[in-house]
Order: sequence, then C-alpha cells, then structure tokens
Amino acid sequence: MLMTTTQQAASFMIQRYDLEGAAAVLENEGLLLLPTDALWCVACLADDPVAIERLKRLKRGQGETTFEILFSSLEMLKEHAPRLHPRLETLLSFHFRPLTILTEAGPYIRSNSLQADGRMAARVVRDQYCQGLIKMMGRPLATTVAHFDNSPYPDHFGRVRSDIIGSVDYVAKYRPREASTGRPTIMVQLDHNNELEFLRD
Repeated sequence: MLMTTTQQAASFMIQRYDLEGAAAVLENEGLLLLPTDALWCVACLADDPVAIERLKRLKRGQGETTFEILFSSLEMLKEHAPRLHPRLETLLSFHFRPLTILTEAGPYIRSNSLQADGRMAARVVRDQYCQGLIKMMGRPLATTVAHFDNSPYPDHFGRVRSDIIGSVDYVAKYRPREASTGRPTIMVQLDHNNELEFLRD
C-alpha cells in the first residue's frame, strides 16, 4: 500500500525526531539499540572510550567481545582506513550483501574497539537509518550484535533480550517488526598473498 503525502511527511518527522534523540544519547557517552543491514546491534560512538567500555561490560562473560565499526560511505571509511587495499575497496563497491572487512585502522578509531590483532572490522552500511545517524554525527559507530551466547540472532526487535534492552539508553523506533538478514555479515580479509579470504559467509 502506497503512503499518502501526509503519511510520508509523518514518517519523515518520526524518523527525524528519532535520529535526533539517538544522536543526543550518543553525544553523552550513551548506548543505542538499533537495527542495521544485518542484525539488531548495540552501538556507541567509535571515538568514545567511556561508551566503548560500557559496551564491553554489556557483553561481559560472553567470551571475547568483538566490535564492528560502521561507516556511512566508502569515502568515510577511507578517511579512517588510510591504507585500505584496492582489492577490498573494489569488493566494497560492488558487493551488495552486508559485508565486513578486516583492515588497518587510522588513529581516530579507539584501540579498545579493534580486533585482537589490532585491525578494524569495518562495514559500510546501506540501511537508511544507520546512514542517516552516522552522517548526522559525522563520526562512525562501534557496534556489537545485541545477543548473548545460546540465544537466537536478533533479526527483529522482538528477539532482543529484555536484559539488553534494559542496559541501553535509547532504543531506535525504526522498523521494529521488520526482519533483516537474520545472520551476521560476510567477513573478508586479505591473506599474506593479498588474496581474498572469506572468514564468515
């Protein structure tokens, strides 16, 4: 069913208000629960050491907490990954499924949000809400999937555990009932011969 002009305007106003509320929380060392291209995640600003430690505490006891750094565009990623290999750049340009790459990070990205080997797990998002929020902030987001071990992956809001919801400062109101891919993103790195190696597909 097509939305009327009035419905479209109302939808835009709700999304704009939601983005502004989410941005205000992020600016104050807050944690945000939001949908992404793949799964629902908990996010904070990637340059906020206090919020990143809060994010780690949220997943304490669940093994090593890994973060993905979300960017609104390939150009933004290249600003924070100055040595991005051309093969990875090409893959990001033409790959349409949600894709995470492992690459060297620039100095802006906090060391406590990087992988154990010091690399960054980076993703360029296509989800409109994520893109809009990152553009509004002008800064990438550090995220972790909003689930604990032995629980279903949160492909919609209804699958996010109540204890996770209670630990964040803001829940995005964007598409709560709409399922996403339902699984983690594809993850790729370059091996020692600069060949593509799929770590997760």
